[in-house]
Amino acid sequence: EHNGMIGNIYSMGLALQALETSSEFYAPRKWDRAQVFSVVYNHDYQQPMAIAQVLPPLVGKSYLNAGGVCQVPPLPLSRPAAPITVQFSITNTLKNYFHYSTSVCVPDNSTLLQVMKVARNEKPDIFCFKTKKTCWGPFVTSIHGLAGNETERTYWQFFSCWSPLQEGVGTYKPKNWEHIQAIFSTY
Repeated sequence: EHNGMIGNIYSMGLALQALETSSEFYAPRKWDRAQVFSVVYNHDYQQPMAIAQVLPPLVGKSYLNAGGVCQVPPLPLSRPAAPITVQFSITNTLKNYFHYSTSVCVPDNSTLLQVMKVARNEKPDIFCFKTKKTCWGPFVTSIHGLAGNETERTYWQFFSCWSPLQEGVGTYKPKNWEHIQAIFSTY
């Protein structure tokens, strides 16, 4: 895709491994390795699963043959963060329509999950939500009492400026005055 991204930040590690290790079995299209690696180097990976999948191709190996070669770099020291304002909206247009919006103040560098928790603390009857733990981090299962359903193929999808987020709620860090929308969607 544009700017060197392959799929999204979660699929990037596996895609890189596939391209690096299977080149002898196909005639590879021209792809800009440096641009792809630049995306990886410039992203602040937080989830251990994403780190584990992206590190091996950075040293020219697959996950199976990395054999302890990769080491996770130390996390940078953090400094106190100034507050930012994030607008958070929840919308359901599929059935029993609702739309609610609020602005919350959180420390700079907060995750979307922290934004959601502040919104819930300020208006618990509106912005209540549930998550479940996954190997990729927390997954939002319901908001405002409305849960996703595999049979009906529904889930909560998160957007910024009408573009789907490429990271989960536990790692995405909204910017000051960013509008994040949680929209009940189908797949």
